[in-house]
Amino acid sequence: MGSKYVLNNYGSFDVTLKKGKGALCYDINGKKYIDFLSGIAVNCLGHNYPPLVKAIADQAKKQIHISNYYTSDIGAAYAEALLKATGFDGVFFGNSGAEANEAAIKLARKYGYLKNGKKRRTIVSLLQGFHGRTINSLTATGQDRFHPDCFGPYPDGFKYIPANDYKALKTAFDETTAAFMVECVQCEGGVIPLDPEWVREAAELARKAGAIVIADEVQTGMGRTGSLLANEQFQFNPEVVTLAKGIAGGVPMGACLYRGAADVFEAGDHQSTFGGNPLACAAANVVLKELTAPDFLAHVTEKGEHMREVIRSWNLPVIKDVRGLGLITGIQVGLDPVEVEKKLLDKGLLTCTAGSDVVRLLPPLNIPNKLIDQGLDIIRSVLAN
Repeated sequence: MGSKYVLNNYGSFDVTLKKGKGALCYDINGKKYIDFLSGIAVNCLGHNYPPLVKAIADQAKKQIHISNYYTSDIGAAYAEALLKATGFDGVFFGNSGAEANEAAIKLARKYGYLKNGKKRRTIVSLLQGFHGRTINSLTATGQDRFHPDCFGPYPDGFKYIPANDYKALKTAFDETTAAFMVECVQCEGGVIPLDPEWVREAAELARKAGAIVIADEVQTGMGRTGSLLANEQFQFNPEVVTLAKGIAGGVPMGACLYRGAADVFEAGDHQSTFGGNPLACAAANVVLKELTAPDFLAHVTEKGEHMREVIRSWNLPVIKDVRGLGLITGIQVGLDPVEVEKKLLDKGLLTCTAGSDVVRLLPPLNIPNKLIDQGLDIIRSVLAN
């Protein structure tokens, strides 16, 4: 029962979900689904997580929103905790990943302007990357299929290079480069983890050219890869990190973290009416506490490795590759991935696609092992047939 009143620009399936608990969802007909999607990496603690529900309800009784002319107690406390956990100096709060990336692009442009005037404003990003749906973040996205003529003209000041290509690095950065923008795992591009050595060299060359480094961790951040931020595993220490998706466990929120040379924003440079409102910060505070609890992230790594090992062990001809990091897994298939997604949905498993031939798995970070194995059984039954 899809809604005839909501614009279906998502290509939504004819399934109406009503409620969820943990890693399970139920539709209006009572059908049960195992959630290997998490609202596209948003519901990182699953559905109806008691501490998260309580924090949201308690905060709603106090205050949902205030103007950014003032500071909320929970907002200040959360910002301090987030910066302490990540090692950054400051944060801009918004509502989504695209908004966080817009902030990062503006920050980089101002950094470049202060450093070298109008000349230094180019953002270098990667082919097959994805950075959002607003015009700037869409232009930073290095995929032609996201650049139809109907949305043009697209803004100047963006350049793309292929990932993991050392030859391309020789001419990637120059005196016009303001920032190098990179995803540690190209999630929408097909769940493609980058070569850590290549990322480190690219970051070093960008800095030598006078630019800063932006890590787009909208999907890989907040524990999804088994570390609080994915760049911790890649060890290239970006000056800017963007976050969203799972940062508040399902409440819309985004963040742009910055440090060192990138600390250039002043009052009025960038704003957001709803950014960092008390309700979102109360939810995000619970998420941060859970993710930084002892052994939580180690279990994320273990679960992700288990999923990929099991899938590889099937040795099914239709599976061309299995890749990922933490609880992001991509299964490259020799089929239309949307058709696979539909068959999985029919059998009670929520998934999504990535790129042109990948089925993407993004279960809640606290999903029980029993449900992981049940979901994998469904995937095997579909791919084996």
